[in-house]
Order: sequence, then structure tokens, then C-alpha cells
Amino acid sequence: MQIMITHSRFTRTHVWTLSRWQLAAVLSGALGLMLLLSGLVYHFIFLQAAREGWPVVSQIVRLVVKDEFAQRDRFMRENLDAMARRVGEMQARLLQLEAVGERVSDMVGLKPDDIKAALPDGPKGGPYVPSAQPSFEQLQRMVDELDHAAALHADLFTLIESQLFEQRMQALRIPNTRPVDGPTSSGFGFRLDPFTGRQALHTGLDFPAPVGTPILAAAGGGVIAAEDHPAYGLMVDIDHGNDLVTRYAHASKLWVQPGDLVKRGQVIAEVGSTGRSTGPHLHFEVLVSGVPQNPARFLADAGQSKALAQSARGRPARP
Repeated sequence: MQIMITHSRFTRTHVWTLSRWQLAAVLSGALGLMLLLSGLVYHFIFLQAAREGWPVVSQIVRLVVKDEFAQRDRFMRENLDAMARRVGEMQARLLQLEAVGERVSDMVGLKPDDIKAALPDGPKGGPYVPSAQPSFEQLQRMVDELDHAAALHADLFTLIESQLFEQRMQALRIPNTRPVDGPTSSGFGFRLDPFTGRQALHTGLDFPAPVGTPILAAAGGGVIAAEDHPAYGLMVDIDHGNDLVTRYAHASKLWVQPGDLVKRGQVIAEVGSTGRSTGPHLHFEVLVSGVPQNPARFLADAGQSKALAQSARGRPARP
């Protein structure tokens, strides 16, 4: 680009040649200068007019500023209303969780009064219907309260989960699984002793079965004895905790040893006729604090629970 300057005072014409980069620099400088000048004009003229109340300029400035503030206020109000509706939805969901927590806690044995004492007098209501437009501070306080209540309800569900797990572990340690399938030949109580012919207490249940039939653990626990006893023959004792022990006698073969941990339904031995026995069968005992109990009560509880569960699903229980 060339710029030619001629004047009557000059003896000859002056020619300036500008490249593209020089032209761009000149234009950028001019643009920057115009921005600077506009800023100075706005600062020293329009702001001064607004402060001192100049007749025309001050009214224009007030209209512009008022419109900007109105737009900003409308934008903030719309966001606050949306946030308020969201808070209302969170309150309703938290109330639903509280109702579910009360029902589940009652199932695991937690008292409702204890739960209410631990939880705050939390959010009330349902769908959010604003009676007045809430402020940002009010919404922030409500969100903090919801966050605190949600944390407490999370702790409550953790406690309920712990109680359920504990009950499940206790159920796994109750000997209500039949150690051998099939009928029993001799129950718990007094009977004629097959060797002496006199009345004697039979301390367990007898399950007749062929030699080699698998014997299953009636519940999970730890093996405390796996030995050859003069009366019981090859026998296994399993400790299920809470002074509860099951005994499996007259086996032909043992598959566990003391110290082993077994689970419900695990094969621990095979049916035989060792010890004081007249034929192949399993002698099954349940002892609480060393005192023999009627094993049929534990097995009957298992059958009733199965029947109730199948009845609830609309299916007949199998015998």
C-alpha cells in the first residue's frame, strides 16, 4: 500500500509504502486508540452525567443501567425458582426414603423411637408449592439441611444393612438343614435300648441310609471334633457359636478334621455303622451348652419357613 502526500510547500511529493503487516499494525493501533477514547468518554462523561444528573445524558445512562439490572434480576429469579423446585423434589424423595427406612428397620428389630431420636426433625412437605419467592440464603440453608438429613439416612441404612447381615449370619449358624435325606427311624426321647432292652433316653434323631451316603453339615460352623468314639463310632462335632453344637455319629468315613470351617450343606462324612450301632444310619444330635435338644424342632422350623415362603409366592410347599 502506498500513501502519497502533496502540498504547495513541498517541492516534491512524499510517498510512503506500507506492507501488509505494517498496515495491520496501523489499523490495530487505531482500533485500540478508539477503544481507549470510548472508555474515557464513558468514564468521564456518561458516569459523571449520571452522578451529577445532567439533563439528557443522565436519563439515557439510567435507562441503560436499569435495563441491565432488570435482566440480571430476572435471570437470577428464574434460577432461584428452578432451584426451589428442585429442593422441593429432594424433600419429597427424602420423605419417601424415611418411610422405607422405618418399614425396613421394623423388620430387623430396630425401634422406631430410637430411629426418630437419631434422625432430625427433617424436611416436611411433598411437591414444592412456593407461597413466597425464597431468597438465595433460604435456599442455601434448606440445601444444607437436606444434605445433613441425607447423611443421617445413609447411616441408618448402613445400620439396617449391618443388622440384616448379622441376622443372616445367625440364620446360617442354626442347624435346620437335614443332614441326610429320607425319613427317621428313631426320634428324640425315651425308648427301649436295642442292646439292653431297657428304657433309655435317645438323645438325637436316627436317619437310616446305605453305607457311604453323604452326611451334610446342618449349618455353618467350625469342626471341634472328628474322632472315633467308643459309643458314637466315627463322629464329627461342629460348633455353630452361642454354645450350639451338632453331632454326626456312626459314620464310615470322615471328610473333615478339627479346626476346619464348614458351610451349610457341605459333605463332612459318610453314613456307616461304627460304634454302638445295629445297622447303617446317621445319629444326629443338637446340643445347647452341652445339653441335648430335640433336633426335630430345628428341622421343623426350617420346614415351616419354607412352607410360608412358598405359600407367599402362591406355590404349594413340597413335602
